[in-house]
Amino acid sequence: MTPKVASFLETMPATPCLVLDLDVVAENYAALRRALPAAAIYYAVKANPAAPILSLLAGAGSSFDAASLPEIEACLAAGASPARISFGNTVKKPAAIAAAHAHGVPLYAFDSEEELRKIAAHAPGAKVYCRIAVQNEGAEWPLSNKFGTTSQRAKEMLLAAPGLGVIPHGISFHVGSQQTGTAAYALAIAQAAMIFTDLKTSGIELSMLNLGGGFPIRYQRDVPGAEDFGSTIMDAMVEHFGNGLPDMLIEPGRAMVGNAGTVVSEAILVCQRIPEDPRRWVYLDIGRFGGLAETEGEAIRYRVTAGNGPTGPCVLAGPTCDGVDVMYEKTPCMLPASLLSGDRVLIHGTGAYVTSYASQNFNGFAPLAEHYI
Repeated sequence: MTPKVASFLETMPATPCLVLDLDVVAENYAALRRALPAAAIYYAVKANPAAPILSLLAGAGSSFDAASLPEIEACLAAGASPARISFGNTVKKPAAIAAAHAHGVPLYAFDSEEELRKIAAHAPGAKVYCRIAVQNEGAEWPLSNKFGTTSQRAKEMLLAAPGLGVIPHGISFHVGSQQTGTAAYALAIAQAAMIFTDLKTSGIELSMLNLGGGFPIRYQRDVPGAEDFGSTIMDAMVEHFGNGLPDMLIEPGRAMVGNAGTVVSEAILVCQRIPEDPRRWVYLDIGRFGGLAETEGEAIRYRVTAGNGPTGPCVLAGPTCDGVDVMYEKTPCMLPASLLSGDRVLIHGTGAYVTSYASQNFNGFAPLAEHYI
């Protein structure tokens, strides 16, 4: 938590809310720029689509990875040119493709023949790139099950692209969100490079490799820094592509905004539910439906604090009447023994995927307030 956020918290904002330091976002962008100067940064808008963040990044020269037409329009409203936007969702409505094409968005992702044909029909002449499935080992929020195709199928579809009236532009992959191992990128780059080579032999020369996102932030344990990922990525790119490097794209989301934000919540009930269990149950005014969806399976383990003093083990749960609205039951959550109903509880590293995951009035609870400072 930065001094700027700490100072804002002294105003006692109503809870639950997110307080996000925009200076940290600017610092994160600069750090990624230094770590991978050869790569164009396409901020993953889904991580946090707030207008102040988009405006800051557009002004800094960032490009944008959009998952929907509303995200595209938000980027345009923030000052981004269409040429700096990629429609990176592999599942898009035809009307959204057509509208993006009308706006002048040049890049479209696909991982199936059906999606490729939709793009060809509604964005003729567009540049297309195929998402392949790669190993997600080391990721705390894997993504490979829902997205990505095989290398062989990617080659077949990219070979068919010119005949459909679109330009086969490149390959993309995603090594999984909150990827804690740099080796995942090296393995994926090697896999992608083979597709480049095979297609060149068949007369198709790809121009772009999109390395996706996955860059992590520190929650409760240390993770490799941007420079570590940058070094591994560039070593692998040179090894597999030599001097003929393709255009490189990265799509940081969590790494751009995650550590900039702190959620401020209130303990609305603190009790020991089961006499035989020494753990207290701490119910907050924010839970999985209020924006902490990444606690599903206790995958993302936020750092939670609430003042000082001796601590004891707690189960952390949300305020709704839904039985799955429990954030941490297996993961140790140590909070002060003096914690009472009405006390403030801070959840750190929550600048990414919290506001965008928040439900709309589930059980009557309004989405958390947002403060960008």
